[in-house]
Amino acid sequence: MPHSNAAAPSVEGPPRSVLVAPAPPRRARTASGIAYISLSALGFGSMAVFARRAYAAGVDTPTLLLLRFSIAGAIMWAVFAARRCALPRGRPLLVLAGMGAIGYAGQAFSFFTALSLGSAGLAALLLYTYPALVALLSRVVLHHPLSLLQISAIAMALAGSALTIGRAPDGTALGVFFGLLAAFIYAGYILTGSRLPAAVTPTASTAVVITAAAAVYGAVALFRGVRLPGDAGGWLAIVAIAVVSTSAAIAFFLEGLERLGPVRASVYSTLEPVFTLVLASAFLGERLSAVRLAGGALILGAVIVLARADAARR
Repeated sequence: MPHSNAAAPSVEGPPRSVLVAPAPPRRARTASGIAYISLSALGFGSMAVFARRAYAAGVDTPTLLLLRFSIAGAIMWAVFAARRCALPRGRPLLVLAGMGAIGYAGQAFSFFTALSLGSAGLAALLLYTYPALVALLSRVVLHHPLSLLQISAIAMALAGSALTIGRAPDGTALGVFFGLLAAFIYAGYILTGSRLPAAVTPTASTAVVITAAAAVYGAVALFRGVRLPGDAGGWLAIVAIAVVSTSAAIAFFLEGLERLGPVRASVYSTLEPVFTLVLASAFLGERLSAVRLAGGALILGAVIVLARADAARR
């Protein structure tokens, strides 16, 4: 999933020159935005397949996340320097560091633990209950009113989760717990990020968040050591997670977000668990029951309903 400042949906670009190229037609801009979001969803959606390969090479979850965030963090800081972004200061910087050290690190650990204890499809669908949890927590914590459409979407997501979990023959009860915990933590992460000042750019916030998460797993490695991959395939899988499923996926999402806006971008990003299900079936041999497919359809439908409700509110 994309991890950027929700309060600042546009990406920063290079300084304007005297000669400004004419803006592309709206239809072409929309098409390119859809393409970027689709590529982002494919990058995020393939992470589960890469993770399974890394686990097969003997790496453990803390080591995998240390390597992921260290490599991705280096890439994001390079982008940060190339775009000459401004580093947040004061309270926003502390909030971003907390989001990375607690929110992003905790969410990633929960999701990857769920992957190690169950199927990739199950983990992906459970994670995608987070939009409904965002709406629910907004009501409980921030006292935001819920429309009938939002309440209906939350009910759809809960029903979809029940169908998705079922007896969970492809995962343990602990795996289901970590999958739902990942969604809950991510919902809190998004609510926190939405309250950051709009001046905090997505590139800067992403670089700080990833670095803080890397620092957490660096500290863990100091105390418990690391379990590195035992073969070249495992190393390639970890590099793919960092480059394809983190850095490139975030960059593509931000490009699509700039072209489509947050509402349409969130709708098209529902391709992410679809890609996970397809790739897991193709490369991991995972089979999907009709009940699981129905549950997934309800969860994704809830995301689309929530996005449309947000569009109507705006």
